[in-house]
Amino acid sequence: MPLPKIPTKPATLLSTKDFPKAAKGKTGKPTVKQSAEAVATPAPVKTAVKPAAVVTPKPATTALKSKEAKVLLSDKPPPPASKPAHTRLKSSARRQANPSGMTKLFVLDTNVLMHDPTSLFRFEEHDIYLPMSTLEELDNHKRGMSDVARNARQVSRTLDSLAESMDEDAIDNGILLSKLGNKEAKGRLFFQTRLQTEALPAGLPVGKTDNQILGVVNALGKEQPGRLIVLVSKDINMRVKARALGLPAEDYFNDQVLEDTDLLYSGVMALPGDFWETHGKGMESWQENKGTYNHTYYRITGPLVPSMLINQFVYLEQPGDTPFQAQVRQISGKTAVMETLRDFSHVKNSIWGVNARNREQNFALNLLMNPDCDFVTLLGQAGTGKTLLALAAGLAQVLESKTYNEIIFTRVTVPVGEDIGFLPGTEEEKMSPWMGALDDNLEVLNKSSHEGGDWGRAATQDLIRSRIKIKSLNFMRGRTFVDKFVIIDEAQNLTPKQMKTLITRAGPGTKILCLGNIAQIDTPYLTEGSSGLTYVVDRFKGWEHSGHVTLARGERSRLADYASEVL
Repeated sequence: MPLPKIPTKPATLLSTKDFPKAAKGKTGKPTVKQSAEAVATPAPVKTAVKPAAVVTPKPATTALKSKEAKVLLSDKPPPPASKPAHTRLKSSARRQANPSGMTKLFVLDTNVLMHDPTSLFRFEEHDIYLPMSTLEELDNHKRGMSDVARNARQVSRTLDSLAESMDEDAIDNGILLSKLGNKEAKGRLFFQTRLQTEALPAGLPVGKTDNQILGVVNALGKEQPGRLIVLVSKDINMRVKARALGLPAEDYFNDQVLEDTDLLYSGVMALPGDFWETHGKGMESWQENKGTYNHTYYRITGPLVPSMLINQFVYLEQPGDTPFQAQVRQISGKTAVMETLRDFSHVKNSIWGVNARNREQNFALNLLMNPDCDFVTLLGQAGTGKTLLALAAGLAQVLESKTYNEIIFTRVTVPVGEDIGFLPGTEEEKMSPWMGALDDNLEVLNKSSHEGGDWGRAATQDLIRSRIKIKSLNFMRGRTFVDKFVIIDEAQNLTPKQMKTLITRAGPGTKILCLGNIAQIDTPYLTEGSSGLTYVVDRFKGWEHSGHVTLARGERSRLADYASEVL
């Protein structure tokens, strides 16, 4: 056991009467006053340090117990231990409820149910309470064809199935949430069956729905004083008002893939400098010819292998040595097989006139040009080349190698500013204002061809346009894409449910690309941790037919790079 901390403040001399009494039949060394942190510890102190400044008239024969100890150095409590940045702090009510083991009662706001229709079954053994105001708002939002309306209707059907064939007494006592087969939900569902009379402060308008829900939470706290009542809402202002009134309030965290997006899988691993010394023992190496390129394989064994994932990129760059870049192909215990990459930064390996300008772009092109990789996700800030690389790889495999027969380009139509309203024309004409990124990148790709002069470039542009189809996400449900190269741009604005709908459209021979920057999310109620792009990156990592790369360096211009850093 480590020695107790020595106080930083001068020790205070004790009178004889303040010394602890020794237990009968026990003897020991004199015990001296310790720091406030050590005295407050419930366990008995086994060792003690005797500062020179303390004079003990006679030996004390027992260690201090917490109930007998007196804090003599300072009346202030010790400072709390610092928590990691990604740790979610708990309220005082929640800290008190955790040791007691009593289940909590979560009061759900309407936006939680409309955000995640299955949120009723996400609170494990705890109970759910639905105010009448929540049910009224669900009824007001159920009309229409939007995702919010669809979710509201799904919640209404779920509530109807739960409350079906239940008498009044059973509803008052709570409905088992596991009734519909959701075994992970072990709590009960309670409805507001009577008027809550607990008044809120006079400054809050009574007729507003948010304030009515706050009144219900306040009344429940008075009715069940020994239980933790927590308001769960996606509305930040609602949570702020609740905390200002002294009511526990939390965000809905179940849809968060990661609490800290810095922990998101990047698809790239830097190897340590002693990698070959620690992993080269018993290494096997061979070459295979794939088409016109020879690929070298290495079978290695070592302690770093268990932390690798299939299709993850690894690199080792040391001054004076040739850079080593490879992709993990197989993992079995502590043995892995790595394959060297094709160097797309060389002019002879250019793709539709485009070469990789940095290491991450080379990794991305190796994924995009691999026909065995069916699903690719590219993350990166503005100007890292996500759309340009995807279009160049798509054109090369549609017009040259004929691997795919068409490029499908789509994106989420979420405006940055105010909406411009309805647009005339066909589906493609309606989508054309959203496809500025496509037009800009096609112009760059078309400039790389100098054959045939202006007439040749115009003919090439018409040919390219004939093989690219612009589609709207609103009409994707029920479709099946066969032998298509599908590019989903600005995918960070998609919810996990929308992402599932799009990816399941893939038929035989189809490759799907998801591009985006999770720092530029425009969809309400979506964060970096709950975005559909974050969701698929985390769920698909390690699958042998998918790959991911986070592009780090901007290559658009020095102005764009500097703006990304300072703005």
